[in-house]
Amino acid sequence: MNYTFLHPQYFWLLLLLLPMIVWYIYKQHNTSATLQISSLKGFMQSKKSKKRHLRHIPFTLRVLVISFIIIALARPQSSDSLREVSTEGIDIMISLDISGSMMAMDFEPNRMEAAKEVAIEFINSREYDRIGLTIFAGEAFTLCPLTLDHNVLINMMQNVNTGMVEDGTAIGMGLAAAVNRLRHSDAESKVVVLLSDGENNRGRISPLGAAEIAREFGVRVYTVGVGSDGTAPFPVTTAFGEQIREVEVRINEEQLQEMADLTGGRYFRATDREGLDQIYREIDQLERQEIYVEEYTRHAEEFLPFILIAGFLLLAEILIRNTILKTLP
Repeated sequence: MNYTFLHPQYFWLLLLLLPMIVWYIYKQHNTSATLQISSLKGFMQSKKSKKRHLRHIPFTLRVLVISFIIIALARPQSSDSLREVSTEGIDIMISLDISGSMMAMDFEPNRMEAAKEVAIEFINSREYDRIGLTIFAGEAFTLCPLTLDHNVLINMMQNVNTGMVEDGTAIGMGLAAAVNRLRHSDAESKVVVLLSDGENNRGRISPLGAAEIAREFGVRVYTVGVGSDGTAPFPVTTAFGEQIREVEVRINEEQLQEMADLTGGRYFRATDREGLDQIYREIDQLERQEIYVEEYTRHAEEFLPFILIAGFLLLAEILIRNTILKTLP
């Protein structure tokens, strides 16, 4: 662990302590008694108080208080050293369908929550990959660009829900938005994991047109069809409240398969949570290649202990001045 200071110029303030110390020493040698008596003969045999050894403590504490405050102002930070490591680093965009049909309950608790939970597990397994998130329904937009800060990405993923954009299923737009984030990437491998539970019915770009664009930019697409076979329970709001009805599961598997084939990827079908989890694990194993990346330094603020110490020493000075070394006027 290394320690650095964000504002080291504040250490020049320590020079102000020198005139303080000089002035204190000067005062100690030029102090005259407030109460004058004709003779000290009566005090010669008296024992000297041990408190006289403590008289410099308040000033010493004051100097330390100022010193620790200046150190805190310099912003001490702890950091790990920068190093180059061998790892599997790949740029990955997750393109997630958030249309209303993702609330179907053939997955526990529903398709949307299951897709998010499994995606988060996948993100956590790719420590050195830059990963981003695109969502789509009737339209598409990038919620999180490619990033190594997976905590930010996971927080955004957890807040994803249906209704964030106009309803519908614009698969082509979802893929095109993800590819747009990857087209300037200089990574050796660029991947889109697109998850949908329906058929394309919206958007200015067709799914196969978006797949052609992905191929032109060297982006490999893994498509995942989500939904049980036949029908699935779906919550429907009626005049009598929310009811659960069986609705037909309609996934254009041929189109998703062709999209994957055009880009050198693969198509997967998930009919339950376990199947979806297995698909992500399989993609995780397929997209592994050794590259060298720099592991960047992470800084942590360390000024708080110095502020606490300064506060404690200031409190100690006040107590000593007003108790043990209290003087009468």
